[in-house]
Amino acid sequence: MKDHSSATVENGPPILPPGLWWGALGVLAFSLTVPLTRVAVTGGLSPVFTGTGRAVVAGALAGIVLLVTGRYRRRPRAPQWLRLGLVTGGVVIGFPVCTSLALQDVPATHGAVAIAALPAATAAVTVLRTKERAGVRFWCAAALGTVAATTAGVLHSGGTGGGLHAADLLLLAAVATGAVGYAEGGLLSRDLGSWQTICWALVLGLPVMTVLSVASAPDSWAAWWAVDTDSWAAFGYLSLVSMFLGFFAWYRGLALGPMLQVSQVQLVQPLLSIAWAALLLREHVTLPTLLSGLLVIVCAATAVRARNTPSRSHPDMKGQS
Repeated sequence: MKDHSSATVENGPPILPPGLWWGALGVLAFSLTVPLTRVAVTGGLSPVFTGTGRAVVAGALAGIVLLVTGRYRRRPRAPQWLRLGLVTGGVVIGFPVCTSLALQDVPATHGAVAIAALPAATAAVTVLRTKERAGVRFWCAAALGTVAATTAGVLHSGGTGGGLHAADLLLLAAVATGAVGYAEGGLLSRDLGSWQTICWALVLGLPVMTVLSVASAPDSWAAWWAVDTDSWAAFGYLSLVSMFLGFFAWYRGLALGPMLQVSQVQLVQPLLSIAWAALLLREHVTLPTLLSGLLVIVCAATAVRARNTPSRSHPDMKGQS
């Protein structure tokens, strides 16, 4: 039994790899990011402060964790610092800042639609980075899932998304930087560990994000007090969960792999974001949206069950302990 590492057992029901469960937990944590970012930036906090301030809070927590656990003594090697730079640029700086700036001008649903492309982008970066080959079934399911998730968002907004916004360029940048940060972070987690990777990435970005957050912070006590409590609560979640704890689960899932399949679990994130937007922002969910959502779930299930084409150096085998 122990000699087999596949996701299925002969003559038995399929068993989902642990990586998928960890990935799903990370997606659940991230699903609140878009609606709560919208809450934060419309409740009195500036977009730049929302995007950078949460990284400062998470970076401080990361530093404390590294100190308390003694992991600060085992610093990354020089090549790993370069890879951490990609993670920092992607998920600590690029994604949160770009989404915060975009969501001051477009609704949460619009942001969820744009970010629906993130799973496919992450899979593409993973293929380029690892040479891992996926079959036609995987790519068809990923493409159809992306289209279905986008359709769900458009239908949810009543088809009145307003066309192309300037904010769409920021959301596109968020997808690109997020995909690089997700893929590189997942690979690096195999060497450093999942929580160690995000902690070091946050600490690496802390000086820059501190300067930016101070520069964009409210400039008077009156401005601080003018921020409503919902905005601060949203900022707290973004700092503690979206920027910190969520990555513990997400990077562990990507590290355990298979990375391509785990990345597609995120196809359901826009649907969860829409559900949260309906609950928190009082947006109405239509029947066509629900039907599109069911199609997304089917596509995600197909993608995660698709087998990769074997390669000479299988990327899911841990090269280092």
